[in-house]
Amino acid sequence: MEADDSAEETLLPLALARFQLSEEYGFLLPDPLTELPAPYGPWMEIAHDLPQLITSHQLRSRVHQMPQLSAQHLRGHEELHLAHLVLSFITMGYLWQEGEEGTVKVLPRNLAVPFWEVSQALGLPPILSHADFVLANWRRKNPNGPLEIENLDTIISLPGGESLRGFILVTLLVEKAAVPGIKAVVQAIRAILQLDEETLCKALQALAEAIRDMSKALKQMHDYVDPTVFYTVIRIFLSGWKDNPAMPEGLIYEGVADQPMAYSGGSAAQSAVLHAFDELLGIRHSQESTTFLHRMRDYMPPPHRAFVEEIRRAPSLKQHVLSSGDTQLRAAFNQCISELADFRSYHIIIVTKYITVAAAKAKARQAELCDNVGPSAGKLPSALEAKGTGGSHIFSFLKSVRDTTREGMISA
Repeated sequence: MEADDSAEETLLPLALARFQLSEEYGFLLPDPLTELPAPYGPWMEIAHDLPQLITSHQLRSRVHQMPQLSAQHLRGHEELHLAHLVLSFITMGYLWQEGEEGTVKVLPRNLAVPFWEVSQALGLPPILSHADFVLANWRRKNPNGPLEIENLDTIISLPGGESLRGFILVTLLVEKAAVPGIKAVVQAIRAILQLDEETLCKALQALAEAIRDMSKALKQMHDYVDPTVFYTVIRIFLSGWKDNPAMPEGLIYEGVADQPMAYSGGSAAQSAVLHAFDELLGIRHSQESTTFLHRMRDYMPPPHRAFVEEIRRAPSLKQHVLSSGDTQLRAAFNQCISELADFRSYHIIIVTKYITVAAAKAKARQAELCDNVGPSAGKLPSALEAKGTGGSHIFSFLKSVRDTTREGMISA
């Protein structure tokens, strides 16, 4: 799937197209397909009706009636990405339809086998990841209209209504805001190789501005996502079966393997954007955080992972800035570090509101309900209370990553 043209590589180091990256959309899949070919109608029918099938507890029986379809007739990575999106959403709905106390141990063959085939073809794991949930799950309402939240919608949904739509699309707008930063990373590496300090300084200023715009985009979460709905309805459907007490043994993919397999749930750490920025800026996270972040790279489309690796192999920007002794260059570098630390601090504020505070409020409501109705009142998800959906210990991880970002500053 990765283009491997060594002549092109010498002429165009880090050319975006080589890594399935676009000048306009960055890591987002440009104008994703919204329908699969007719033979895959049974998948699409279920996928388009997921919220209703899950809330009415009918999804599992619908999946059991689904015909066994082969993924062999899917053509090109656009069709494969849509199939992965569809099958991953159906899988999450199937697994979590009855909450964390009603999980299953086996994913049925008619879902597991094609999901495995599509995953193998794309080099992605057979679980919902950021690449499905956000990068491939968007469409314009008016095809000629702007890439703004009012003109956007998701292709496939899950329970959570407008809050789920907002969560996906605000995350998408953060990815879109990052695009000038991704291009600036490429420009910066070229400038280092060409010893062009002026271009390097401009590239770093563009990167700092892009990170600032990502923080602005992230602030829209407050306008479009209700914390109670996120915590009590949406979050469980992003949960995986690795490091999750609700599914300690993992999941058996029937017809694929006899032994259970364990995969992490969807996580912002699966976005290649911050991995790319960290590699350029030479930020070194703690061993524990690095282990988790590198594991999350396995959930990226292989070309995106290759892009991050290519940046890691490039000459060190930090060493270049240090040895140049250029105060303007140092200031531009430090501004990038500062904006990135601020973005990570703001992410901590969001997580506090949508997980910690929302969990406390939900528990208080639960206690009140138990007093009035008795202990049979609906149970809250608790398995991942202190963890992210990717399985990290969320606050220690986010704070550690933010603090090590700040430590990347070059002192005068």
